Amino acid sequence: MTDIRILVDADACPVKDEIYKVALRHKAPVVIVANSYMRIPGHALISRKMVTDSFDAADDWIAEEANTSSIVITADILLADRCLKAGARVLSPTGKPFTDASIGPAIAVRAIHADLRAGLGDGISRGPAPFSKTDRSRFLSALDTALQTAHREQGPA
Repeated sequence: MTDIRILVDADACPVKDEIYKVALRHKAPVVIVANSYMRIPGHALISRKMVTDSFDAADDWIAEEANTSSIVITADILLADRCLKAGARVLSPTGKPFTDASIGPAIAVRAIHADLRAGLGDGISRGPAPFSKTDRSRFLSALDTALQTAHREQGPA
């Protein structure tokens, strides 16, 4: 058994089933973190952490738990930054890894988009592109690679 653990920012995560599939193959525990009840498979390696519904409660819990033995799944760039600073590996649900090199530009683009949305003032928000089969496939591959790398770096138990 490994002490590598997958922490999932679950409220809007479209790849929970894929996470379970890969994690169980690698025997890696998964914690689904949300501020409301979510059904999870009945398996000893999969657990649920319900947090309060206060703003950023799930993000705060994940950031506090994240460490060098964690793989965090989130689309939230600011949470990704906090987890990277704690030493965790971080993947977006599309399979794109957040890294120390990519997080600064991602935060900058996020700020630009926020400014553009505020400047439009038309109340129309475009949101992310639709989730595709390619995104799902890329995520499966990226999570598998992240787990293999984590196991290799951790060494024998």
